[in-house]
Amino acid sequence: MERISIDPITRLEGHGKIEIFLDEKGGVANAYVQVPELRGFERFCVGRPAEDMPNLTDRICGVCPEAHHMASSKALDALFHVDPPPTAKKLRELLYSIFYATDHTTHFYALGGPDFVMGPDAPPAERNLLGVIKKVGMEVAGKVLKMRRDGHHLIKMMTGRPVHPNWGLPGGVSRGITAEQREEIERLGREAIEFAKFSLKLFDDIVLGNPDYVKLIKSKAFTHRTYNMGTVDENNRVNFYDGMIRVVGPDGKEHAKYHPRDYREYVAEHVEPWSYLKFPYLKKIGWKGFVDGKDSGVYKATPLSRLNAADGMATPLAQAEYERMYDTLGGKPVHHTLATHWARLVELLYVTERWVELSIDPEIIGEEYRSLPSETPDEGVGCVEAPRGTLIHHYWTDERGVLTGVNLIVGTTNNNAAINMSVKKAAQGLIRKGKVVTEGLLNTIEMAFRAYDPCMACATHTLPGQMPLEVIVRGPDGDVLKRLTQNL
Repeated sequence: MERISIDPITRLEGHGKIEIFLDEKGGVANAYVQVPELRGFERFCVGRPAEDMPNLTDRICGVCPEAHHMASSKALDALFHVDPPPTAKKLRELLYSIFYATDHTTHFYALGGPDFVMGPDAPPAERNLLGVIKKVGMEVAGKVLKMRRDGHHLIKMMTGRPVHPNWGLPGGVSRGITAEQREEIERLGREAIEFAKFSLKLFDDIVLGNPDYVKLIKSKAFTHRTYNMGTVDENNRVNFYDGMIRVVGPDGKEHAKYHPRDYREYVAEHVEPWSYLKFPYLKKIGWKGFVDGKDSGVYKATPLSRLNAADGMATPLAQAEYERMYDTLGGKPVHHTLATHWARLVELLYVTERWVELSIDPEIIGEEYRSLPSETPDEGVGCVEAPRGTLIHHYWTDERGVLTGVNLIVGTTNNNAAINMSVKKAAQGLIRKGKVVTEGLLNTIEMAFRAYDPCMACATHTLPGQMPLEVIVRGPDGDVLKRLTQNL
């Protein structure tokens, strides 16, 4: 059986590869997204004080540290049986909104965007952020860089660090904001709304304005029907910081709605021998393999999934874009994998609106931003919607608050089964007998996983705990003088 390898896959956080196996007729028999590293964070957290977790787990990666920081802080609230005061909750959601806008900007312009701006067949040396800047111009690049700079500036202002916050505590946060800081946060938030509107217009012009891209989005190669998961508020509107987890079926009908602490009643994890990343599935349906449909327990937890699982957006401008997206794509739910990029921009607009809403709330500058714990810790679950999907932190401790068990189900893990199915379907739709397999074609297959914005950094350590490394020393004429290897 012939094999095609895409190794490494690109424009993601972490490491991975795609293995495509062809049958005797030249078609695709199977395809896998392999994560060749062992996820070790759960194990080496055991034995540490629970209060370390917000600062420890946000080191999982530099892309979404605020997501882990926030889920961990909420898990500590539950663990120590303490309810943060209103100001603390609003400060946390404000920070999270700023982070979300910054993160979605990164993915659209630097990770997913190059495939559309430059084209999937563009040379790899041009299919990146620098290529995008060259094509769209420095004015657009300036807007993107300003959005990123403003986000990290405000994150540092609120938490003390632009990356890896040191802020969340059981019962609240370590410090509040002043009236002057609030004014700056509001001003930059209003500018962020305009940036989100600009990004949606750019998507209209570059993607929706290109018939070939619209055809690709709606093609069978990038469409498959699964369940969809997302967090919703009391009105079934999208919420990233708090709420109930809602799951809808491929037909859009509600399958389940539950409190995050009850996740084990609804979600189980399957293991395959060819990947260190687990495959969560809906427990009440069961694991039926990598297949679509109502009878399969596979689900997605992406930006598009959150919109499919909700009844709408909680802010007016985002709601209008939400309705326009579904009207354009034929109604709810939408199962086109590449439409996730559009959904991500609808979320970008929502979260910037929410950023401003929270910044003008009178309680945001309140002086009570922490409630001190007074009860014996035991067990706690914290949940937020990470940009890549629903994120669960679950901790168990002894009476001293020392961790005895940790379970993390991250956004990319929730999407793992669907990612593999999307890659396989894209490969089957694009690779046929007699068709030349070009680098551009393989990149188009990679677009299937990039829509999920995967972050493999939870798989941080190889099984023996050693890093493979090769160093080649060359002379001025290019001849190899010495080759040094480690763990290869």
